[in-house]
Amino acid sequence: MPEPVKKAVSAFSKKPKTQEAEEGSSVVFEAETEKPDAKVKWQCNSKDIASGNKYAITADGNKHSLAIKAITKEDANVYAVIAGGSKVKFELKVTSKPEVPVEAPADGPKESIVEPEAPPLPVAAPTEAQTAAPAPDAPPAEDGQPPDTRQDLTGLFTEKPQSGEVTVGENITFVAKVNAESLLKKPTVKWFKGKWMDLASKSGKHLQLKESYDRNNKIYTFEMQIISAKPNFAGGYRCEVSSRDKFDSCNFELAVHEARAVEGFDIRAAFRRTSEAGKKRSGPQTSSTDGKDDSGELDFSTLLKKSSFLKSSNRNVQMSSEPDVDVWEILRDAPSSEYQKIAFQYGITDLRGMLKRLKKMKKEEKKSAAFLKKLDPAYQVTKGHKIKLAIEVANPDVDVKWLKNGQEIHPTGSKYIFESVGNMRYLTINHCSLSDDAAYCCVVGDEKCTTELFVKEPPVMIVKNLEDQMVMKGERVELECEVSEEGANVKWEKDGVELTRDESFKYRFKKDGCKHVLIINEATKEDCGHYTVKTNGGESMAELLVQEKELEVYQSIADLTVKAKDQAVFKCEVSDETVRGTWYKNGVEVKSDARVNITHIGRIHKLTIDEVKPEDEGDYTFVPDGHAFNLSAKLNFLEVKIDYVPRQDPPKIHLDCMGRTPESTIVVVAGNKLRLDVPITGDPAPTVVWTKGEKASSVKPDGEEKGGPASSWTLKDGEVITEGDGRVHVETSKGHCVFTIEGADRQDEGIYSVVVRNPAGEDTADINVKVVDVPDPPQAIKILSVGEDSCVVQWDPPQFDGGQPIIGYVLERKKTKSYRWMRLNFDPYPDTTYEAKRMIEGMAYEMRVYAVNSIGMSRHSPASQPFVPVAPTSAPIGLCVDDISDTSISLKWRRPERIGAAELEGYGVEYCKEGTDEWIPAIEGLTDRTSLIIRDLTTGDKLQFRVRAYNMAGPSAPTTLAQHVTIREIMQRPKIWVPRNLRQTLMKKVGDTVNLVIPFQGKPRPKVTWSKDGEPLLPTFACVRNSDVDTILFIRKTDRKHSGKYDLQVQIENVEDTASVTLQVVDLPGPPEALKIIDVWGFNVALEWKPPKDNGNCEITGYTIQKADKKTMEWYTVYEQYRRTHSVVSDLIMGNEYIFRVFAINLVGLSPEPCTTKDSAYIQKTGIAYKPPSHKEHDFSEAPKFTHPLVNRSVIAGYNATLSCSVRGIPKPKVTWYKNKMDISNEAKYRMLSKQGVLTLEIRKPCLFDGGVYTCKAVNDSGEDVVECKLEVRPQIFKEEKKEEKKEKK
Repeated sequence: MPEPVKKAVSAFSKKPKTQEAEEGSSVVFEAETEKPDAKVKWQCNSKDIASGNKYAITADGNKHSLAIKAITKEDANVYAVIAGGSKVKFELKVTSKPEVPVEAPADGPKESIVEPEAPPLPVAAPTEAQTAAPAPDAPPAEDGQPPDTRQDLTGLFTEKPQSGEVTVGENITFVAKVNAESLLKKPTVKWFKGKWMDLASKSGKHLQLKESYDRNNKIYTFEMQIISAKPNFAGGYRCEVSSRDKFDSCNFELAVHEARAVEGFDIRAAFRRTSEAGKKRSGPQTSSTDGKDDSGELDFSTLLKKSSFLKSSNRNVQMSSEPDVDVWEILRDAPSSEYQKIAFQYGITDLRGMLKRLKKMKKEEKKSAAFLKKLDPAYQVTKGHKIKLAIEVANPDVDVKWLKNGQEIHPTGSKYIFESVGNMRYLTINHCSLSDDAAYCCVVGDEKCTTELFVKEPPVMIVKNLEDQMVMKGERVELECEVSEEGANVKWEKDGVELTRDESFKYRFKKDGCKHVLIINEATKEDCGHYTVKTNGGESMAELLVQEKELEVYQSIADLTVKAKDQAVFKCEVSDETVRGTWYKNGVEVKSDARVNITHIGRIHKLTIDEVKPEDEGDYTFVPDGHAFNLSAKLNFLEVKIDYVPRQDPPKIHLDCMGRTPESTIVVVAGNKLRLDVPITGDPAPTVVWTKGEKASSVKPDGEEKGGPASSWTLKDGEVITEGDGRVHVETSKGHCVFTIEGADRQDEGIYSVVVRNPAGEDTADINVKVVDVPDPPQAIKILSVGEDSCVVQWDPPQFDGGQPIIGYVLERKKTKSYRWMRLNFDPYPDTTYEAKRMIEGMAYEMRVYAVNSIGMSRHSPASQPFVPVAPTSAPIGLCVDDISDTSISLKWRRPERIGAAELEGYGVEYCKEGTDEWIPAIEGLTDRTSLIIRDLTTGDKLQFRVRAYNMAGPSAPTTLAQHVTIREIMQRPKIWVPRNLRQTLMKKVGDTVNLVIPFQGKPRPKVTWSKDGEPLLPTFACVRNSDVDTILFIRKTDRKHSGKYDLQVQIENVEDTASVTLQVVDLPGPPEALKIIDVWGFNVALEWKPPKDNGNCEITGYTIQKADKKTMEWYTVYEQYRRTHSVVSDLIMGNEYIFRVFAINLVGLSPEPCTTKDSAYIQKTGIAYKPPSHKEHDFSEAPKFTHPLVNRSVIAGYNATLSCSVRGIPKPKVTWYKNKMDISNEAKYRMLSKQGVLTLEIRKPCLFDGGVYTCKAVNDSGEDVVECKLEVRPQIFKEEKKEEKKEKK
C-alpha cells in the first residue's frame, strides 16, 4: 500500500469556491493569502487572465478577487489562482435562462416538448481533489501538477485523464502522462472500471490500451481508447500509476448518450407489444405511460419494477408468428450482459425467475477446440535478449494472428520472426527492449490465448566513480560519474538525503551519454558533505569541502630611497590573481598619468613613478578590494648637492647613503634579479673591481665548502674589462656602479667586494648577499594509526629550509584509484604529526606533504604507502555460559552487530580470577568460532570471562559476563525429549532398519536403561549406544518379533524419567479363505469369502478380485481396493465358464498368494430371467450442520480479509451471511463463495467500521444451523509511528 502523501502548506488562508450562475449575470471569486505582499495570478484553462472588459482583478492587502462580467456559456471553464508554490482550482457552472415551452400542433399528441438548442458539450474534467469532494461548494484541493506548481512532490501524473461524454457507437480516448525523470524504473499503469474491474484483460474489439515514451522529454504517455461505445460502458473509471515506493491515482467519469432519434419518430412505439400491432396509433391513447420523464426509458428491469406500467395499459403480449425457439438454449450460451435484451425480445416478464432457472442449469465448460497447448500466464526476459513464445494448435493448417496490446504484429525486419512447424506456432522477439514489455495474444478463429511479457532491465553499474573535491567559496562544482548504459536513471544524494530540482535551481543535473554530472553553480559552506550517486546496480560516494577565500601576501612592498630623476617602483604579490586593488599616497588615491603607471599582471601589482620629484615623497599604501588589510611603504627623496670637487679627488664608496652599513646583509629570493647599486665618487673616474668569494659566506648550504673560488669583474671608464658569467652584468654611470645577476640561485650567495681605484687612491666595501628559496620537500612520511574515518600521519622536516625558518606544512590526500589530490588545510600546520579526518571507511587513500616558509611552498613529498581507514568492530553480543563442569566451561556468543569495512579476523577470549585485575588469555591466538570450551580449570575458582572481536584496526570493546562464574558442575534433573515422530506408533516393514535417536538431559551423566515389554533388552535382540546427551536404539533387520512397546529410563541417583516408544513391524497379509460362488444369474456371479488368518500385523485395507475364462486362463482385474467380503461380478459373457480369485491388501501390499474358487461359474445362454428384489428407497436427507465453525479474527485495515467455515446437509442448504444480524448478501463490499461445502466470506479492504459479529446461517427442508464469530479491524501503523513507539519504549 502506498505511503500517505504529505501535503505542502498552502499559501491561501481562504480559497475560492465553485459557483453557479445564470447567463448574462456576473460572478465574483474571492481568495485570501497568508502573506499580505504575496503575488497572485489568476488563470482560465491554464492560461493567464489579465484585467479588461471581461475580467476585473482587484487586490487589497491579502484579499484578492476575480470578477467575471456578462457570463456566457463559453465562460463555463476551470479557473485557478496561484500564489507562491500553491495552486487552487475551481469551476464556474453556467445555467441557461428558463424558456417558454413550445406548444405542439393541434393534430399531434398533446405533450410539452422542449427542443435542446445544441447537443451536450463534453464537461471539463474535474481535478482529482474535486472528484473526491463531498459537496460542489467545497474548496478545491491544491493541485500539484509539475507544469503549474511544485508543491506535490510525490505526484507522478503530468497530465491526468479527463472525464468525458460520448454517443453510442462513437470512439473516445483517455490520455495519462507520467514524468520519468525522477524514476529509476518504468512506471506501471493500470486502468479500472468501478472499484475492482481491471481493464487489462478486457482489451479487444471495444477497448485498446497503448503506451509510448518520449526520450527527449522523458515522458510516458498511456492511452485507453474505447471503440464503438455502448451504453453499459458508462460509469466511473480509475487510472493508477506506481513505481517502486511511489504511487498516484486519478478518477474520471464516462457518460454515454443514446443516439438522437429522427424528428417525429416515437421510438417508444417500437417497444409496445399489443394485439393491434398493425394498426395506426394516434391521439392521446398512444401514450404508453402517464407522460412522465421516465416513460421513454428502455431499461427493461425498470419497467418490471413499475407495476403501474402493466396495470394502466390493457394490452396483451403480441404472439410471434415465427417458429418455436428454445429461449433457454439461447440464454445458456449468451453472456450475462445480453440477458435483459433477450428477455425483452421474447416477452419474458419474470426476470428474477429466469435468472433462478439459469443458475440451476448446468453449463458445461467447453474445452478449447483450437488450442492443444496455450501460452503461460507470463514470461520474463532480460533486456537485449530474445524470447520465443510457443503454442500448439489442433489444426496444423490453421492460420494464427499475434497481437501486442490489441494491435496485430506484422513482420518488420529481424525484430519479429513467425514460425510454423506442424501443429506448433512460434513468435520470436529479438533484442527485447522496454517497449516490448506488453500483453501478447494469439488468435485462432474466434478463440485466443493471452500472456504478459515482462522485460527485465540489467543492473546499471558505475564505471567511473566520483572523486573528492575541495573548492573555494563561490566556485562552480561539477561531480561527474560514468555508468554502463546510456540514458540510465540515477539518483543523487547528499548526506543520505535525495537531491531534487528546487525553485532556486541550486542543483543542476546533466546527462551526456553515459556521463552524469551534478553541478553546483556557486558553492557555499552548507554544500560541504558526502555526495552519493546511486543506480540499481551500485553507488559511488565523494566528499566536497568548501573553504573560505583568504588572501595571502607573497611579497609586500618595501621602503624606497631614490634621487631626483630616478624611477621608483613599488611592487607586491598576493595569492589571488583576480583580486584588484587601489594605491593611495598619504590617504589620497593615486591616479595614472604621464609619470605614474599602475599595472596588474597576474598576482603582481606595481606602482611605477618615473623621474621622481621632491613632492613624490610620502607614505604609499596598497588596499586589495574586498579584504580588510593594506600594505604600506615609504618613499624617501634623496636630494643630491653638487659641491665643488677639486681635481685628483680620491674615490669613495657611499654605502651609507643607501641606509646600509658596510657589513649589512642583502637578502634576495632565488630566481629574482640581484641588483647592487653602489654610489661612488672620485676624480678622475675610478676603476671598479667586483670580487666574490674572498670571504666565507655567513650562511652556506650543507655540504658546500667554505671559501669557494673567487670571481672578479672589472670596469674602467664605464666599460667591462673582465666578465666571469653570462648572467652577470656590471655597468657604471656618473656617480653609480651597478652590479646585476639575472635569476639568482643558491650558488650566488656570499660576500661581494667592490674596490674603486684612481690615481688619487682607492676605497673598498664588502656586501653580504644571502639567497633564500623555498624549502626542500618533507621526508619519511608514514601512517601511525587509522580510525573509522581518520588517520594519523607523521613526517620528518626537510633537509634544507631554504634559508628561512619553516612556517608550517600543507597536507593533501587522494583515493588510490583517483588522480585528484585534495588539500586538507589552507593555513600552514606547525607540527609534524597530523590527524586527517572525514574519510570514507574501507576506501584506500594516499597522503603527501608540502613544507612552507616565508618564501613559498616546497615541492610535494613522495606519497605515503596506501592505507585504508577502518575502525574496530562493535563488541560481540550475547555472551553466556553454555555448559560447565568441574574443570571446564563452555561459552558462546554472537557476532558483533557492526563489522565495518575490514574483515573479522577472530575472537580473543580472556578470564580473570576474582580479586585480581590480570586478564589471562584462554587460548593462544584467536578463534573463528562463536563458541569455545575452556579446559583445565581449577574446581571452585570464581572467574570472570570476556570476549573481544579483532580486525586489522585492533580489538573491539570487550563483552563481559554479568557476574563471576564458579567452576563447579551443576546438578541437572534428568529429562527425556521424545521426538514428535516417535510419540505415535512407529511402523516398519519386515527387513527394514530401525535407528531411534532420543535426546535427554541430566548432570552428571545419567544411567540409561532400555526394556521391552518389561524385560531388559538383550544385545542379540537390539543394539543400544549411549552418550552424554542422547541414546540410540538400533535394529539392523526387523522381524515380526520386534513389534512391541520399548521403555526408556534415565536415572541420576534417586531421580529418574521414563518414556516409551511403540514399534509395529508389518508384513504382507496371507490369502483370504473360503472363497466360494454363492449364486449365478444372468450375466452376474455372486462371490463370498472370509478375511485372511494372517493380516500382516496391520489392518486389511481391501481386496483385489480377478476373473479368468477357463478356455484362456488369462486373469483380468474386476475390482481393486474392494472393502467388503462379498461381491457381485457383472458383465460376464454368455456361454463362457469362469473361475475367480481374490488377493488381500494391507499397508504393505498384496498377499503373495490368492484364494481361488474351487468351482466354476457357467453363464447360461438363454432361458434365464432374473427378477431383482425390490428395495425401499432410502431417505438421505439431512439437516444442515456446520462441521467447521467460524473463528474470531483480528485484521489490519486496508487488507482483504476472509472468514471461512464448512457445512454439511442434504439437500444443499441455502446459505445467508449476516453482520450484526443484518443481511449483507446484496452488499458490494462482500463476496460470498461456496465450494464443496466450504463457505468463504471475502471482505475487500475492510475499514474500522467493518468490525463486528458475523453470522452464517444454513437452511434446507430438514432444518437449519447457525455459526458466528467476531471480527476486529485494527488501524494501520505507519513507519513513522512505529519509530516513535520504539523510541518511547527505549
